[in-house]
Amino acid sequence: MQLHRNPLPPISRRDALHRIGAGLGSVGLAGMFNQSASAGQASPLAPKAPHFAPKAKHVIQLFMPGGPSQVDTFDYKPKIAEFAGKRPKIVDRKSLRNTKNGLFPSPFSFNRYGQTGKWVSDIFPHTAKCSDDICFIHSMHTDIPEHAGAMMMFNLGHLQPSRPSLGSWLCYGLGTENQELPGLVAMSPRAKPRGKAAHWGNSFLPGAYAGVYANIAEMKPDSILRDLKNPHLSRTEQRQQANLLAQLNQFDLERQQQDQKLESSIQAMEMAFRMQFAVPDVFDTAKESKPTLDLYGKSEFAKGCLIARRLVERGVRMVQLSHSISGYDIAWDTGHGDIKGGHAHLARECDQGIAGLIQDLKLRGLLDETLVIWGGEFGRAPTSEGQKGRDHDHYGFTVWMAGGGVKPGFTYGSTDEFGCSAAENPVHVHDLHATILHLMGLNHEKLTYRYSGRDFRLTDVHGKVVHEIIA
Repeated sequence: MQLHRNPLPPISRRDALHRIGAGLGSVGLAGMFNQSASAGQASPLAPKAPHFAPKAKHVIQLFMPGGPSQVDTFDYKPKIAEFAGKRPKIVDRKSLRNTKNGLFPSPFSFNRYGQTGKWVSDIFPHTAKCSDDICFIHSMHTDIPEHAGAMMMFNLGHLQPSRPSLGSWLCYGLGTENQELPGLVAMSPRAKPRGKAAHWGNSFLPGAYAGVYANIAEMKPDSILRDLKNPHLSRTEQRQQANLLAQLNQFDLERQQQDQKLESSIQAMEMAFRMQFAVPDVFDTAKESKPTLDLYGKSEFAKGCLIARRLVERGVRMVQLSHSISGYDIAWDTGHGDIKGGHAHLARECDQGIAGLIQDLKLRGLLDETLVIWGGEFGRAPTSEGQKGRDHDHYGFTVWMAGGGVKPGFTYGSTDEFGCSAAENPVHVHDLHATILHLMGLNHEKLTYRYSGRDFRLTDVHGKVVHEIIA
């Protein structure tokens, strides 16, 4: 079907959509069946060359919103017990002055693991056995001890939800290797982390680089892709409508020179249609063998870890798996009232899945090209809050990485003797982002996007690559 130009104003897109009544997914048929309908333009998610040879191709972020306590998980500080109930001068930092309580020894025991003899809390027995594959950074620090802002800093490099996410920047810089799936997929067991879509959003980057969210508790394809199917039209009829709408949109684009919202809408709907065919396969964990399922465990977070492997195996650039639970979008913040009960419960939910992911990637030869990142937006104070909890501490906390070009069985940086603040080789979140981009073959100072009169980048005007942790 061909449209011919005429001197009369063309019908608006809104009117056309209203009169035609096509389903959401139908526009995607233009990209599926008629690539010429988009004027021969390459997909914005087509794979792109990195700035230099990368160490990694994919990222899996295991995000622990709420602030897991470093001194109760991976940063062993036995001296806390020696000064239990006391307040040495070193803990009198601004963020810790809201309580006069003294040092609070960890209710968990620590043991050495692996050839490196790494001390790990007994609430992470499975992950501990992978310690020889993990690179620990004990000297992380960030700007504020408040959840929403610190979470944005960790995932966007900015305190406000006004910047593109890390995954969006990666898709912008590198594209993705699977054109049937999004370049960035975000998941969580039941609840979206505080801030929701900002953590995987594109902000001012083109819409094609936005992430897609999936609730692990609703991993049935019909639930994930609700409202995307068109039960009233055949595929042939959808194709005809899609071609017509694509031509109308192209005329509109020619008139306006550039319409980012329109282009983003077209790209999003094309991806939505493609996902109808790709998602049922990638999210169907029943296709895995019993030994693989047993390796990961049965929790919803473990299922997310398995799906993350399946996604990167198919070329997805980044997967963000947040440990957010139903009714509580900052799960690890249970540390305020009950470190022992809250942290032990959360660790049980994710420990085996994390270890299973590392082992499975390694067995399949994917760990070398997949960077796995674990951590929350900040840590927790070594002092007590009430009788059994800990308050926030952004001066020093732990993040670890595995695979993807980092040194295995390596520890970088340290906090002071009580775990309050980064003491040796401090690493800011901007430095972490610069390092992640570097491992993916991107120069964080050159990965920029022109918006509102200036060039923006993930690390803003900050950040340095931590070369010491790179293998």
